[in-house]
Amino acid sequence: MSLSASTKTVAVEDAGQPPVLVGQSPRIRQILRLVNKLGRARWPVLLLGETGTGKEVVARAIHNVEPKGPFVTIDCSSLVGPLMESELFGHVKGAFTGAVGPKTGLIEAAHGGTAFFDEIGELPLDLQAKLLRVLQEKEFRPVGSLSTKRSEFRVIAATNRDLAKEVERGTFRRDLYYRLNVVNVRLAPLRERKEDIPALIAHFLKKYGRGHNLTQEALEAMLDYDWPGNVRELENCIQQMVALSSGPLVHLSELPSAVQNFAQSRHAMPFAVVDPEPGSRAAHLPRGQAPLPQPVLPLAEVEKRAILNALEYTNGDRAMAAHLLGIGRTTLYRKLKEYGVD
Repeated sequence: MSLSASTKTVAVEDAGQPPVLVGQSPRIRQILRLVNKLGRARWPVLLLGETGTGKEVVARAIHNVEPKGPFVTIDCSSLVGPLMESELFGHVKGAFTGAVGPKTGLIEAAHGGTAFFDEIGELPLDLQAKLLRVLQEKEFRPVGSLSTKRSEFRVIAATNRDLAKEVERGTFRRDLYYRLNVVNVRLAPLRERKEDIPALIAHFLKKYGRGHNLTQEALEAMLDYDWPGNVRELENCIQQMVALSSGPLVHLSELPSAVQNFAQSRHAMPFAVVDPEPGSRAAHLPRGQAPLPQPVLPLAEVEKRAILNALEYTNGDRAMAAHLLGIGRTTLYRKLKEYGVD
């Protein structure tokens, strides 16, 4: 069964708070409905998406719909080396050099709750076989032990790999893939859901800022940028600019260099040379010489552009546009009337 969530949504988590899904598009409600359905069932869930798209937060949101038992994160990319089996299944005293006492593994710790296998595609083949037995029989054996233990838990796995291709390559077990891929949810990258960026920016500014806000130039640069690191990169960007900003208003020059360089490359397009209007300042320039772009726009024009940009980024949602602009809806309606905007 496959529930596609290739939507323009975003998942973020507040420190010390339950995870929340942030986004202003109607599609966020689709994700919330999906989370609520999965949270009330015990089906295995496979979360697919690029690094930084919020897979763990979606997993926590599913668990918190009807929280039962612990939520245990198992980072499969870190299960390397001679002690990886001990991390997963635990060990008994004397199982190997340095095992001075028994240890509870992550599988046992998840009993009665949810085990979130992050980057499941990184799990070595030998551990894949042992994990499959746990999922099928609900049993495991700690390292060095002759007896088995039981552990029952909800399974949520996540990966940024194409597991179907990994199965064909022989690097991921086919039987384990089918065991995990009962319900799959695909999270779209941030570059495909840019209309949610303003709400994300507001969320992270509230979380990390101290009354900080963005100039229009900085906001436009962040909206244009493709965010290859997705939500995690955007969050780090907000943290960096808040730390480096000298005042509550954050300028383009205070954004990370990757965002600045992208903005500069987008604005490096040559200006077209057109015949100036008679009587204009440009009409007195020698023919073929283009005037420099106007360095300062009238305040009314800046305000009009900000309003139009906000409406564009919220898909015409005037209430949300007013919220992002920091003005009341009545003020927004009055301004639209003044500028003749329908």
